[in-house]
Amino acid sequence: MEYVPETRQQLILCCECGTAIPPNPANMCVNCVRSMVDITEGIPKQATVHWCKNCERYLQPPATWLTCDLESRELLALCLKKLRGLTKVRLIDAGFIWTEPHSRRIKVKLTIQKEVFAATILQQSFEVEYVVASMMCPDCTKVMAQNTWKAMVQIRQKVDHQRTFFYLEQLILKHNAHQDTINIKEVKGGLDFHFAQRSHAIKMVDFLASMVPTRSKTSEQLISSDIHSGTSNYKFTYSVELIPICKDDLVAMPKKSANSLGQIAPLVLCTRVGNAVHLIDFKTLQSASVTGHVFWRDEAITSVSSMRDLKEFYVLDVDLLGPRHGRYALADITVQRMADVGKNDNEIIVRSHLGNLLSYGDTVLGYDLMSANINNDNFERLNPDDVPSVVLVKKSYPERRRKRKQRNWKLKTLSKDEGDLAPKKQDQEKLEADFETFLRDLEEDPELRQNINLYKDANADGGVESNDMDDMEDDDDDELPEVPLEELLDDLKIGGDDDDEDYDGMAM
Repeated sequence: MEYVPETRQQLILCCECGTAIPPNPANMCVNCVRSMVDITEGIPKQATVHWCKNCERYLQPPATWLTCDLESRELLALCLKKLRGLTKVRLIDAGFIWTEPHSRRIKVKLTIQKEVFAATILQQSFEVEYVVASMMCPDCTKVMAQNTWKAMVQIRQKVDHQRTFFYLEQLILKHNAHQDTINIKEVKGGLDFHFAQRSHAIKMVDFLASMVPTRSKTSEQLISSDIHSGTSNYKFTYSVELIPICKDDLVAMPKKSANSLGQIAPLVLCTRVGNAVHLIDFKTLQSASVTGHVFWRDEAITSVSSMRDLKEFYVLDVDLLGPRHGRYALADITVQRMADVGKNDNEIIVRSHLGNLLSYGDTVLGYDLMSANINNDNFERLNPDDVPSVVLVKKSYPERRRKRKQRNWKLKTLSKDEGDLAPKKQDQEKLEADFETFLRDLEEDPELRQNINLYKDANADGGVESNDMDDMEDDDDDELPEVPLEELLDDLKIGGDDDDEDYDGMAM
């Protein structure tokens, strides 16, 4: 067996303290090198980080405000940029040391390396403490102060109800189009959105134009000017008017406008309002779309009757004629006014597009043109032979059954400032009735629900008590339209997010 001598590491004495150490270019031990050279010199051990307590953002000099979570990579990068001497050393590791969240202190442990002598690299760890100083960012300063908005968007619609604004509010919430607003004020006839920058207001105007037919006007007001530098300070106002035609409205137009829309009848129904107004001829099922440019070119297309003029009728017979268009089917429907049921035999035969939605015993809402007092130039120019006695609009359900049914879903609403506009009791009841009608439209129209976020209501009861007589009567009727459970979203609430609120009593 061959003998292998054991190799021993040669040691030398430290030139400072005489400790036996492995040979190194400095001929000094680590403790002596650290006592003679401090590689952390020039790196501050304390620093200040500015934090806005209103929007919870951190200041990254010179003028950038960032949203960072505690112990996040973004906050660590912001803290490291506050240390000036890090460019002269090599950063090996950096991490947070836990501190109390309310202590307004952030501690970071750093590990650095630096060449102290020829071919001698020293590594050292140390702590840096950051003091979180509260201050208000410029954006929050403008919000807290009065009359600091730079641009305003005024949304108005010349109708006698608020259904369109309920729908528009849900579209704004779904697309988060209100994120740049500094204040939302509720005024008579519409809403006012205040913005800190003009570009944000232009973005809101473009969003509204992509969702509903609108027309807008721009005005500016000079606030101050500097004759020496040639700069001026303006406030901009954008007035946005929504098309005054809503879903289920009876629309009349001149013969010329009807011919330009594909020879459609001059008296039609509005079935849906999106980026264009969708009309249907209830006698032939012919449809047409009216864009905002076509409508405001001469404003000849007008609404004759709205939802407040709807009357209830009782269906006696439905005779399908064959033609179909989407979910509509042409039919001759025999109806009777609910006030005449059981009193006389005044029956009315109506040509309608609701043939496949109605059956014997149903109730339907429609416009009674025989007893209506309509003051409209387009309607008065129509041939009396072309004006029907009744125009059926949509199927209705008994009011007592609707009140017994509790919804398991809810909507969210924008956080609005009512200002000096305190609604009277009569106006509040009218607003609640409009909102209830909007909720019923959501239940009955799946196409309308596609553009809106519906949330599960955790506070909804499992059921509502009812007596046996009501249950027997309800068994003979069709079920009420409901929102499927798979269309509902979970209501996730994040702490500190006050941009939107829930409809409380109105949604129940």
